[in-house]
Amino acid sequence: MDRSDIPLLRGAIGGLVAYALGYLVTYLWQGPSVRDSLSGINTLIDLVGGQTIPIWQAVGWLFYNAHAVELQVPSLGAGSATRSLIGNGGAPSLLLVVPPVILLLAGAAVGWWSDAEDLQAGAIAGATTVLGYLVLVLVGTVAFRYSIQDAVIGPLFVRGLLLAGIVYPVVFGAIGGGLAGEVG
Repeated sequence: MDRSDIPLLRGAIGGLVAYALGYLVTYLWQGPSVRDSLSGINTLIDLVGGQTIPIWQAVGWLFYNAHAVELQVPSLGAGSATRSLIGNGGAPSLLLVVPPVILLLAGAAVGWWSDAEDLQAGAIAGATTVLGYLVLVLVGTVAFRYSIQDAVIGPLFVRGLLLAGIVYPVVFGAIGGGLAGEVG
């Protein structure tokens, strides 16, 4: 495969679509549960004059947890701790399959769209989903941060970039693209 044959634009589009679709699936599936879970804490926050936690932000926390990216949360006293809403039973474990399945499909789509003719060409094409996915992961790690006074809740930044932004799309995109190259 020649460098000029690597479908950078198609991969970037595939990655952008995969991220958006993964978040959308998570939102549609878990949005009502998140709203119910937040109702009590948002009532307290509202009583003390703070800004309530938006549902879209809390769903983003679940989406990053589905990539094995924990949340930074305030701890008693000074400092912070890390938590996974999925890991401690706050959300269904089945959420963990959402990013891999969608990235497999995105990688396969990019491999097919790029007319990959073998496993290697398909895997390279599918791995290019990292280009779009990483951009939105970066945006999400910032957008999904909630702060009230000195307390911050949000995805761990470096872990988010490495796992959700690079490892997941490269691995699962390449597998999907490789399968498309083998079949196609």
